[in-house]
Amino acid sequence: MNSSVPEQLSERAERFIASVLALDVKLAIFDCDGTLWERDSGVLFFRWEQKRGLLSAEALQWILPRHAEYEQNRTIAEEVMCGDMVTIHSGLEESFLRSEADRFWHEQIHGCIFPEMFKLTHALRDRGVDLWAISSTNNWVVEVGSEFFGIPREHVLAAEVHVENGVATNRLVRVPSGPDKAIAIREVIQRSPDAVFGNSIFDLDMMELASHPFAIHPNPDLRAIAELRGWPIYEPLQ
Repeated sequence: MNSSVPEQLSERAERFIASVLALDVKLAIFDCDGTLWERDSGVLFFRWEQKRGLLSAEALQWILPRHAEYEQNRTIAEEVMCGDMVTIHSGLEESFLRSEADRFWHEQIHGCIFPEMFKLTHALRDRGVDLWAISSTNNWVVEVGSEFFGIPREHVLAAEVHVENGVATNRLVRVPSGPDKAIAIREVIQRSPDAVFGNSIFDLDMMELASHPFAIHPNPDLRAIAELRGWPIYEPLQ
């Protein structure tokens, strides 16, 4: 196990991992923010970029009031905001963005991963389970984190723009949020998942595709649905 992850987990955590492994799943899909790690890497990367001066003044002039409107009034749809937060990188070298995403994830997110989820994904991988990550955060950040969890970069479906000649454009490939997470599964993976792990209402549509949906550290709205439907709920922070 990675040296940053505790070797010894609680009995409750071990029981949770064992309960998933007992299902003998073949395809497992994970949300990332709030499911594999505690913090919202999309928002934190946005703040990181501002502090490090990575975004142009023109991009900031456009995105800052939109993001404030989104946070305060929610009049901008989740998937639209997530798309905006990746298209603002138009004109930047992808190699630079990947380098910054790697540095950011290890400095800001690495310390708040859920150890039992780390152990679970690696145990599933070792059993030959097909692992995927689906997130509305930009793919540069999600790919770094997912790889740490044993999920290959090519199995990441995240907010993504087309890259031309090594430079990010403002043309979206996809923004998997809400119903679009289920659509991404149908279009790219083209199989029904055995298990899906999510934490928010924006994961509901893909969780409904699974034979075994798991609510991990769920937000109140997803928790209410999980309780009503009898889905397993697991709290890593207890």
